[in-house]
Amino acid sequence: MFNRTCLLRLLLGASIGCATLNIDAQTVSKTFTNQSLKTVLNEIETQTGMSVIYKTDEVNESKKVTITLTNASVTDALSKVLDSNLTWEIRDKMIVISRKNQSSSAKKVTVKGKILDSQNMPVIGASVIEKGTSNGTITDFDGNFTFTASENSVLEVSYVGYKSQQLAVVGGKELSIVLKEDTEVLDEVVVVGYGVQKKKLLTGATVQVKGEDLQKLNTVSPMGALQSQTPGVNIVKTSGMPGEGYKVSVRGIGTIGNSSPLYVVDGVTVGNIDNLNPADIQSIDILKDAASAAIYGARAANGVVLVTTKQGAKGKATINYDGYIGIQRMVNTVRPLNAQEYVEIMNEATEGTLNFEDFVPNWDAIQDGTWKGTNWFEEATNNNAPVKNHSLGIQGGTEMSRYSIGLAYTSHEGVYGKPAVPKMERYNARINTEHVLIKNNSFDILKVGENLNFSYTERNTIAVGDKFGNDVRPMLSACPLFSVYDQDGNYTYEVPEVEFTNPIGLLDYTKSGNKNKNTRLNGNIFLTLQPIRNLIYRSSFGINYQSSSGRSYVPVYDLGETKFNPLDIVRQNMSSGYNWVFENTVSYKFDIKDKHNFDVLLGMSAEKSGIGEKLNVSNKNSIFDDFEHAYIDNANFIDKANTTISGSPFTPQRLLSYFGRINYDYKNTYMATLVLRADGSSNFAPDKRWGYFPSVSAGWVVTNEKFMEKTSKWLEFLKIRASWGQNGNQSIDPFQYLSVISFDKYYSFGANDTPYSQGAYPSILPNKDVTWETSEQLDLGVDARFFRGRLGVVFDWYNKTTKDWLVQAPVAAIQGTGAPFINGGKIQNKGWEFGISWNDTHNEFSYGVSVNISRNKNKVLEIVNSEGIIRGPLSILSHNTDWFYAAAEGLPIGYFYGYKTAGVFQNQEQIDNYVNSKGEKIMPNAVPGDLIFVNMNDDNVINEDDKTVLGDPNPDLNFNFGFNCQYKGLDFSLTANGVTGNQIARSYRSFSQKPFENYTSEILGRWHGEGTSNDIPRVTAANHINDKYISDRYIEDGDYLRISNITLGYDFKKLIENIPLQKARIYVSVQNLYTFTGYKGLDPEVGYGGDSKNGEVNWAGGIDVGFYPTPRTYMFGISLTCLLYTSPSPRD
Repeated sequence: MFNRTCLLRLLLGASIGCATLNIDAQTVSKTFTNQSLKTVLNEIETQTGMSVIYKTDEVNESKKVTITLTNASVTDALSKVLDSNLTWEIRDKMIVISRKNQSSSAKKVTVKGKILDSQNMPVIGASVIEKGTSNGTITDFDGNFTFTASENSVLEVSYVGYKSQQLAVVGGKELSIVLKEDTEVLDEVVVVGYGVQKKKLLTGATVQVKGEDLQKLNTVSPMGALQSQTPGVNIVKTSGMPGEGYKVSVRGIGTIGNSSPLYVVDGVTVGNIDNLNPADIQSIDILKDAASAAIYGARAANGVVLVTTKQGAKGKATINYDGYIGIQRMVNTVRPLNAQEYVEIMNEATEGTLNFEDFVPNWDAIQDGTWKGTNWFEEATNNNAPVKNHSLGIQGGTEMSRYSIGLAYTSHEGVYGKPAVPKMERYNARINTEHVLIKNNSFDILKVGENLNFSYTERNTIAVGDKFGNDVRPMLSACPLFSVYDQDGNYTYEVPEVEFTNPIGLLDYTKSGNKNKNTRLNGNIFLTLQPIRNLIYRSSFGINYQSSSGRSYVPVYDLGETKFNPLDIVRQNMSSGYNWVFENTVSYKFDIKDKHNFDVLLGMSAEKSGIGEKLNVSNKNSIFDDFEHAYIDNANFIDKANTTISGSPFTPQRLLSYFGRINYDYKNTYMATLVLRADGSSNFAPDKRWGYFPSVSAGWVVTNEKFMEKTSKWLEFLKIRASWGQNGNQSIDPFQYLSVISFDKYYSFGANDTPYSQGAYPSILPNKDVTWETSEQLDLGVDARFFRGRLGVVFDWYNKTTKDWLVQAPVAAIQGTGAPFINGGKIQNKGWEFGISWNDTHNEFSYGVSVNISRNKNKVLEIVNSEGIIRGPLSILSHNTDWFYAAAEGLPIGYFYGYKTAGVFQNQEQIDNYVNSKGEKIMPNAVPGDLIFVNMNDDNVINEDDKTVLGDPNPDLNFNFGFNCQYKGLDFSLTANGVTGNQIARSYRSFSQKPFENYTSEILGRWHGEGTSNDIPRVTAANHINDKYISDRYIEDGDYLRISNITLGYDFKKLIENIPLQKARIYVSVQNLYTFTGYKGLDPEVGYGGDSKNGEVNWAGGIDVGFYPTPRTYMFGISLTCLLYTSPSPRD
């Protein structure tokens, strides 16, 4: 446990490691022959990393010096080169030189001056402070300043968008200070695939999130932190259970197949990034438009997520530690009916025919109100569940070798699932190094290196899938009339009169004994060769290895006639596999007459995946009766009725690619990029394997034009860009072009139908013409920065069309085989993205605000079948219910479909008056309290023809907001995110099969007499159309705004400057503080999309059948940074 003792040990260890942080630990080695003193002092600055400050009228800069310094301490070096009338002292990381006869006491002088920019214009509001104090001022409208400061002190001048300056205080003389523009924001590079590019020259649509911004949010998975920082990227939890992943779509869902983006970590493709420790990440770049992603061709139709882990840097070793511990609590709980409310509702539904006193043990206590019954959801809630993380990073290096190492431990316990509480533990290790083998005076010739990321995860889980495999739903629907335990301390037995099965007992027996282990190793080794400047050959071999094992134990139990297990069950499974990628690129940067700049890239990539195998074994009747011994060796009696064994290899896939890119710009003003990639995939027939994916983009930095000079005072940067490109998708099972033979069926021949013989049959109908799915996208964008960089604006409009969907064709059952894949659909995603940010500094107070909004409209344009529709599966919200979501021409993908209602019949007169245009009664058999189903086609019956669109699970708008501020050592940040314009389908009851299941408290607003409700119909125990017809009764708006993170921290380095740490920050944080929503379910962020025979339907979403909610988390953490210096040698 992270406690005060651990904290003291950590601080003590950091103090010991940094105790040698003193000036004499810095050494200088060089020979100077008749060099100026200024040159010597500049070299001392270079070798020590400290600033040397002095007044030119006090120090003779032109003095000639001849001396040899060998590992000389700074003290020795300065004493040998400075005149005897000079002295010096250390202030922070500065060496201040002054005359000996001048006192360094607190004598005050008046300091005044004027601050100008590079165009000789006054800088208004620049901060001028006496370093190390709060004494200072800001410049007025003419750029002037005046204030009183200590003589021999140092001034620090800063302004947003300009480089800070430090200079010695000069009294009695007016200073003229020219600030240089800080082009770091525009000159910083972004990762674009097989290289980097300056942000100001970028012609595509990308978004970059820096690792430090991810780590500040203290999320277990990087995807959780990205939610509030990535416009145009929809990130939704698939479940709030520890270790669960996210459903991610970039600029809308473009296929009914795999719609996830491509993930690339340090150049190696991986399935997801949920296993990464956020503290190990240097940056995440998301390529959103086709032009940016086209370099990845066949796999980039859904966007690309590029992760760069932390790299080494030249300099002394830096140690970073970040640790937090927190507790989690359930929020936004849904309340099931208590015992008295349940009895009231069931009496209405059954018209009083249930005799509760005959089968309810505590009936008297329920009747007199002394016992409210069991809230099963509350019984399963695990409030104050702990979460903790410890991350340690070390990085440093020299000109020849650089390294970065990361270690982390994460533990995350669920807030729901007692007595089988889910838990995840994860261990991360990372090492990235780079070594220069051959170097000349100006550049590195030969370098080698590697990036390795390792993770090991252990999880025990509960079910969070569909209504059949869901351990949240039963707690909301179980009858509250019974206690968890009976008088003997055993789990309460089944009560068939109200279809009651003890959900806590069932959860304990079936889920308490399980553990899943996952090991992942991904990384690469690389070589770069630069025979001449800017001509670089790079070769990389990467691997993504993953192995998993799981086992579970279900004991003998008896909870009733329908819930029992006579023989204990042992299950064990294992899988192991990997994919490799071998890539080679050649790039060359050159210019013509310093005007025409080119960056040319050529490359190839060979990749093989699906290398591995899996094994699953299940057996009964173990010789032990506990999970600890739940191994197949302890249940090794083979019985055809009880033993299940399966094992198979993964299906291998291969991809061979060639690609090229040309970046061009003219004087950093006119830019163009051309990309072409050719991919050959083994998933398709030989004559259909190759796909070609081009893109073109262009940009214009308008502010570089002479006619824009008049706007330079308020408009610093304006770029207009446009792009068009195509990407591919190959995500289907391989060998669809062959009639693959299966051997998983058995047949009998002869009169007695015995014995059985193994048979073979074609498992699919082949389609030799199936080929690439292609996504084509047009993007128009604007990037701008105003008011010396304080205000930033980004806008993009896009139109993305995905054609030749890879779908399974409908076939007649008489074929006796699986359906083939065909190219049979087309979809459009059209929208815009807008981001605005403001950053400013006033004296020692700085702050920043950012808002991102994106809109996407999704529409299916074509489906190649007779109906123009692909339906979802049956029985999603409840047993024996019709499909209610689909993909259909002219509608958004995954739209909800069913009956519209117009309220509740209040009386018989209203029923009689509900007629069509011909005067025919539409619902003559209805009674008061029934739903009024809208007659869409003006006939006299409510049937399938009256179904219509009920909602859209895809949000119209995604938005996020961020605010941060710093004052001295204090920092505060707030992030929020949300969506609007989407709907959620929800049901926590199996209403069409189990009428005695419990309701949530919403049902108290039901119709139970004229005028009592016009929304919720009367309750019935029969399988009534009020319930079994999927209608807008089950559809709700899913709008929400979530305050996802609030953090308050303080860096004690600002308070105690002489502590041997560069940072000593303590912080408190709250995640999921509050969610503003009208949604009545557990959590409006619903990523589940229902199940089909082939697994989850990727294109569906917003379906809540018992969603594991996101908890509120309270955290306390500490961040430490220390620079390690080597001790001086004995010669010093």
